[in-house]
Amino acid sequence: MLGHLGLLAGLVLLIVLALRGVNILLAVLFSILVIGLTNGMALQEVFLQHFPFGASGAFSFAGNFLLLFLCGALFGRIMAASHAAQGVAMAITRWLGAPRALLIAMLVCALLTYGGVVVFVVIFTMYPIGVTLMKEANIPRRLYAAAIALGAGTFTMTALPGTPSIHNVIAANSLGTDLFAGGWYGVLAGILMAGFGMWYLEKQWRTAISNGEGYQATPKDEQMAALAPQGDARLPGLARSIAPILAVLFLIVLPRLLMLSGVSADWISFALTQPILWASFALLSGSALCYVLFPPVRANFVKTAGQGADDALLPLINTAAVIGFGGVVIQTPGFHAFAAWLLGLQLPDLLSVFISANLISGITASASGGLQIFMSSLAPAYLESGVSPELLHRIANLAAGGLDSLPHSGAVIALFTLMGLSHKEAYRDIFVVTVLVPMLAALIVVGLAMALH
Repeated sequence: MLGHLGLLAGLVLLIVLALRGVNILLAVLFSILVIGLTNGMALQEVFLQHFPFGASGAFSFAGNFLLLFLCGALFGRIMAASHAAQGVAMAITRWLGAPRALLIAMLVCALLTYGGVVVFVVIFTMYPIGVTLMKEANIPRRLYAAAIALGAGTFTMTALPGTPSIHNVIAANSLGTDLFAGGWYGVLAGILMAGFGMWYLEKQWRTAISNGEGYQATPKDEQMAALAPQGDARLPGLARSIAPILAVLFLIVLPRLLMLSGVSADWISFALTQPILWASFALLSGSALCYVLFPPVRANFVKTAGQGADDALLPLINTAAVIGFGGVVIQTPGFHAFAAWLLGLQLPDLLSVFISANLISGITASASGGLQIFMSSLAPAYLESGVSPELLHRIANLAAGGLDSLPHSGAVIALFTLMGLSHKEAYRDIFVVTVLVPMLAALIVVGLAMALH
């Protein structure tokens, strides 16, 4: 009984510390101390075995995914330094017009993240541009933040096939599938998420305007506005700006297309069976194309590359810390009882996958952390019961992207901090577009998959 209470206390402590802005690594270490002491676990096993080196350990994860994080952060930094990310954003803004600012934010964030630009780079790219858009279209800051979250943290993260997102790679690496597994289900889920999410945001915008709520400037807005492009003279055109993103996506798609065409080669098999290395290679190739296309990148390449390497460390450490937390949790009797309860539910397998992946991601407040724990602890049981690896890949990905955005989510806290928002002001909209909408889309896809299998 004490162990169960300690497990619950550790989870609550992690949530409370995260909400209070405590560094996630420190919050995790305090939380696993509570869990270890109340569950009678030897501290040397908690801190020197389960947390760092277990099957779901922090260093185990970091070692496996360091290259992907590094190449993703490098590509994101170079895209920002070349002004290509801003070039894409401004081109779409000119095309659609500022009154469609919410749609612009969602589309640009989706395009950048689907092409491999890391979420934090996308946020920092969109906020300076967003100051102008929010002002011109009179958009409440909370809704613009929700549009960024919808584009950067939902369907391109877990639904759309082929994305080099860490979530897609985790599933492919664990199940032996490729990045396109369950592709049509992912496309359907992506359309549903984008459609429902934008319908909600546009409806809330109209309601806000009718209630007299609009854009309100903050001192930080002036600082961010100074970072936005002043005219288009120094921005590359859309064709050049989007070329590196298209190159990354083309390289990821190419082995799949060749395989479907009947072409056989060793490098194709390598690409399809090594999702971490191939996705990293695609991102590195995108960075090399930026070097060729953009003089500002060549002029400061060493400095920019170093900044990209630095950018990789914090997301990698934070994600690894959350996964290491899960690595301790799964060693407790309480988690084994929880897993047995989940697997013992008299539910169809795919519905059980939806529930279990959602709950684990909610516990860790991380889709990647929850998915890694799910794959190492529960996925084998579903495979044994007859769920195909391709279907399990996509359904688990979709489910992991539901409860991962609870108030203690690191990405949510980072977005609110950057945009000067509080949970009281803005979390409701974030909850709808990043929790309710993805869960609804995932449930619809689960129902369809159950009907077809």
